[in-house]
Amino acid sequence: MSPFRVTPQQALDAMRQGKVDLIDVRTPVEFDGVHAESARSVPLDQLDPEALRTGGRTVYLLCKSGARAEAAWWKCFDAKFLEAACVDGGTDAWAAAGLPVVRGQHKAVSLERQVRIAAGALVLIGTLLAILVHVLFLTLPLFVGGGLLFSGITDTCGMAMMLARMPWNRRKACITA
Repeated sequence: MSPFRVTPQQALDAMRQGKVDLIDVRTPVEFDGVHAESARSVPLDQLDPEALRTGGRTVYLLCKSGARAEAAWWKCFDAKFLEAACVDGGTDAWAAAGLPVVRGQHKAVSLERQVRIAAGALVLIGTLLAILVHVLFLTLPLFVGGGLLFSGITDTCGMAMMLARMPWNRRKACITA
């Protein structure tokens, strides 16, 4: 079984008719950078399918390109919440189709890019330490390579899940007087 998918235009049309809720499952910082107009931010690690059941409306899920939305769909499916669908291509496809988006002042570094930066840095550091200090430091790039292989096979990424919880991927508290 695979997730039910809709195009960004179909999602916008259904939203305008009041038939669906649009849920963006990216990190709050990514959401603040750019998001589909009328989308609501519910990060994947905080997604509770039971909380989405209110109102009896269908939920359309989107992220940057589609992988996290699919993971959110499976969370819903496992909780027997079947009134959910993925927006094909995510926010990238939404913006590319010229549909309305809200852009923040600061451009966020996407979670996928953060994973590439972290993985590359760990491989480089491990290799340099193996050359300069001790050969056992090769376990670090081997571990990262194994993690990337596992991520590709299972379409889940432990490093992305850890990075999503980092302070720079969270909204800063708003202090009002």
